[in-house]
Amino acid sequence: MTETRTFTEQDPIRVFLLDDHEVVRRGLTDLLNAEPDIAVIGDADSAEHALTRGPALRPDVAVLDVRLADGDGITVCRELRSQMPDLAVLMLTSFDDEEALLDAIMAGAAGYVLKQIKGSDLVSAVRTVASGQSLLDPTTTARLMRSLRAEPVETPAVAPELAGLTERERDILALIGDGLTNREIGKRLYLSEKTVKNHISRLLSKLGVQRRVQAAVIATQLQAPERGGDAAR
Repeated sequence: MTETRTFTEQDPIRVFLLDDHEVVRRGLTDLLNAEPDIAVIGDADSAEHALTRGPALRPDVAVLDVRLADGDGITVCRELRSQMPDLAVLMLTSFDDEEALLDAIMAGAAGYVLKQIKGSDLVSAVRTVASGQSLLDPTTTARLMRSLRAEPVETPAVAPELAGLTERERDILALIGDGLTNREIGKRLYLSEKTVKNHISRLLSKLGVQRRVQAAVIATQLQAPERGGDAAR
């Protein structure tokens, strides 16, 4: 078990911010820097800037806006965590979006909160994810889980399509369902990241879906009967 790190004024939580609105970045910086055990070490106003600057600063926590002018924070989350596996990411959004929440979970985010959150609660959220715990907006998460529990009804229509997948593609699909990044899948299966991407492109096409998160949902649906049978019904 990994030891829980204790942050202090001498060794604060190092936070990196990504938001394309300057006023939001300044507000978050002032809010977080007012705490003795938290220090904002840098920020970015675009996905490109974040991917360049973030890894160089080696933060403990990244607070990322979900929707950006030049991309999205979820992709930034996935890329930053592929380079810094110990990074805790807190997604911050104005939108109560189930699909974005699922995308964030699959990208490895430790927390997902709405911008309407109180300042004191955001500070607590940063401390929570920095300590290695997960924090997700409870209302949105509960609705997402209800939605996912309703999905297995469609499994019979999907399962026959698995017959077209190679054994390697099935392995990769299962790992996508477990939330692994392309880099992590490559390490697990001793494949290059490019090879993993090629396999994923093919399996998405065979499954008739366009997005990785859709494949992840299919994978979890197919794993559920194996793990629990009809007992969960």
